[in-house]
Amino acid sequence: MTVRLGILGLGSVYWTPYRAAIERLGGRVRVAAAYDPDPDKRAAADRVTGASVALAGAEAVLEHPEVDAVLVLTSMREHGRLARAALEAGKHVLVEKPMATALEEAGALIDAARASGRTLVCAPAVLLSPTYRAIAARVARGEAGRVVLARARYGWAGPWWGRWYYEAGGGALFDLGIYNVTSLCGLLGPVRRVVALVGTAIPERTVEGAPVRVESDDNAHLLLDFGESRFATVTTGFTMQRYRSPAVELYGTEGVLQMLGDDWAPEGFEQWRNAAGVWEVHPETAPQWPWTAGLDHLVECIERGAAPVMAPEHARHALEVMLAAKRSAEEGRAIEIESGFPAPDYAAFPDEGGGERRVHDPRSAV
Repeated sequence: MTVRLGILGLGSVYWTPYRAAIERLGGRVRVAAAYDPDPDKRAAADRVTGASVALAGAEAVLEHPEVDAVLVLTSMREHGRLARAALEAGKHVLVEKPMATALEEAGALIDAARASGRTLVCAPAVLLSPTYRAIAARVARGEAGRVVLARARYGWAGPWWGRWYYEAGGGALFDLGIYNVTSLCGLLGPVRRVVALVGTAIPERTVEGAPVRVESDDNAHLLLDFGESRFATVTTGFTMQRYRSPAVELYGTEGVLQMLGDDWAPEGFEQWRNAAGVWEVHPETAPQWPWTAGLDHLVECIERGAAPVMAPEHARHALEVMLAAKRSAEEGRAIEIESGFPAPDYAAFPDEGGGERRVHDPRSAV
């Protein structure tokens, strides 16, 4: 079976990571149609595929009879509208993060997926990495006891391309913070309340050689209440030059779990168990794991007739948390979260991942 793809958006996200993902899948996928407003990018898509796949508009891709699944790789503000239209046209969908920029739009997208009976995979794919799955399995088995405190971080200095990152509807929360929020919710469940500081620390940027006035957030610190006095923080922004710290830290009543690297590019994990009294270091088992694994997952779901590990409701919940963070910063108060989501379901994809263990005894000389 070959899944025939329609691509919406031929920017940098397509040309490097997703193009590599398509090539990696080999004969399991084929690009059948593509659209971008830039005619040079459309011409390049024809040259790369060796076929006339570039079409005159997004609607032509959605209505194309040889397209089975649509990849929505456009700017964030277009995600919800285009993904919904693709589902209503009877296509499976992978939508890059966030799935939408408004809750009503996200809800309509979920409704369209249910009505169409098609698969909807929402980026980011952080829950699919072997390292994340190994940590999640240990949390589920209670190896850290009851997790009551957590911290996550991801950021960098910010893009020098794409003005829309800094325009209304863009921003660091939607582009970066969503990884950490998605990861923490997958491990701890739905958020109940949000208190946040969100703002614009650098009011002017240089994008593609020209000055740009920043209209979106570029700096954020979130405090998440998961109920029962379980708290977590997320630190994110286009304001972080470098860091040397775990991506995710989980503090339980019987131990600690720490993901190294970034949650979208993990580098293994460390585990402390009170009963053992040593740090157990689990090296990364999949150093080439790609953050575009959502495409592989979409293809697998279509081939198997299985539901995605992460339900679209999980992505909607992450969106509500981020929107609540912005509102909390504006209003100076805690914001209640109304939505929930089904727990990640790995049953149809049982490979846990993990790693060989090296043990570091903190009592020994270093």
